[in-house]
Amino acid sequence: MGQYGARFRGGGSNVDLATAVRAAQEGDEDGFRFVYRAVQPQLLQYVRSLVGAADAEDVASEAWLQIARDLPGFSGDGDAVRGWTARVARNRALDHLRAVGRRPLAAAGVEELLDRPAVSDTAEEAVAAVGTGAALAAIAALPQDQAEAVLLRVVMGLDSRSAAEVVGKRPGAMRMATSRGLRRLAELLDSDGGSSSVTFSAPRTLEDMR
Repeated sequence: MGQYGARFRGGGSNVDLATAVRAAQEGDEDGFRFVYRAVQPQLLQYVRSLVGAADAEDVASEAWLQIARDLPGFSGDGDAVRGWTARVARNRALDHLRAVGRRPLAAAGVEELLDRPAVSDTAEEAVAAVGTGAALAAIAALPQDQAEAVLLRVVMGLDSRSAAEVVGKRPGAMRMATSRGLRRLAELLDSDGGSSSVTFSAPRTLEDMR
């Protein structure tokens, strides 16, 4: 395991994501395993929201193949790697939508998000203020750009700049989409009495993700 020795044993409690990324770039398998375990749960939920539950595992696997191949050339800290992996996954999702000829996709549930630990982020705090569980379920009713903005900020835990890079927009546009999405969520929750029975619908066409 090279210079990192046993630091990743026992769950790597004394290792941060940036250290794990550096180790993985040097060929340390335990370092890569640490990165995968730290990022995969959020990444899979994000992919599921884009392509549907039925195809999410396959698309995420394709993304990780590219991540493993390109990681040695990656430059950035632990936070940056989350944005980079999200961008890779989004590109694989776009490839998938092209391959299936833009046909309607299956709905992707968000109920699994409700058990995730809270992310210390302004956007997440806003969601929590209107009721975390119901707010995440109500993402289904948002326009696609707002829904993806909220997913990137809250689920992936990205800041506005990193989230904007994933979808190819300006940070200001991402902040606006997030803000509008959160305001709309609050309105939906108020009108729906806080119901959390809604599921997130994946985009119906490739254009919906642009």
